[in-house]
Amino acid sequence: MKLKIQVAGVTDVGLVRTNNEDNLGYDTARGIFVVCDGLGGEAAGERASKIAVDAVMQHFGKPPEPGREVFGMEIELLSGRAKALARAIHLANQAIHDEASRDENYAGMGTTIVALAVEGEQFSVAHVGDSRAYLLRGGVLQPLTSDHSLVMEQVRRGLLALEDVEKSTVQNVIVRSLGAEEIVDPDLADHELLAGDLLLLCSDGLSHFVRDDQLQEVLAAGRSPEKACKDLIQAAKDAGSNDNITCLAVKAEEPSWSDRVLGRLKPGRAKSLESI
Repeated sequence: MKLKIQVAGVTDVGLVRTNNEDNLGYDTARGIFVVCDGLGGEAAGERASKIAVDAVMQHFGKPPEPGREVFGMEIELLSGRAKALARAIHLANQAIHDEASRDENYAGMGTTIVALAVEGEQFSVAHVGDSRAYLLRGGVLQPLTSDHSLVMEQVRRGLLALEDVEKSTVQNVIVRSLGAEEIVDPDLADHELLAGDLLLLCSDGLSHFVRDDQLQEVLAAGRSPEKACKDLIQAAKDAGSNDNITCLAVKAEEPSWSDRVLGRLKPGRAKSLESI
């Protein structure tokens, strides 16, 4: 069964920054959803995040290329959706790295990325950096990603307790990003999608300032994806977020009786930051 998808994406410059280095894009017809958080400051960060979003969206806008190699990864057990995400992220990484090498104004630029590919009753998630994906199912919030950050690396190695992460002074130090190296490996996973599921993609301007229990409360309140995004951004501001704030909410619903019978599930439109 093809589930009906509702989506909304909102990005905000925040309380402190004068420019927005975050970027987002989505195409409900092709089932692709992306959030990026640029690194490198001002023009460089903005440029890197835009390159990444554009590269992923363009890759999913082309016919599939069977048999194309995904460099640096062993992903045989993953779905074609996940492999397509990996390929798109590798192309985005290459584009950012190449432009930074060509233009000294963009030297050192990079970006995080978190992306979803939805198909029927399945979805895949990919990420690099500390932009996150969450799933709200049955009123319970589940994280789908683990930050590629210094503090989470310390947690994984048993050097820092998970409950002490919020007290760390190096929360914003990430250990993996697009553009830093010629090759980057995203974390990838496949999941089942159920009617009633709500998926959230967000930058760290939201997740580092709004606790998971607050995220769950807002998302579980039954609001529309657009209202949920706006409320989450306001919650981040109320918590004193000092960064750009971006969230993208994707809700899966059962199609109505008339949609099922008459086949009136209409293709969605592609959107990027400029058109939102």
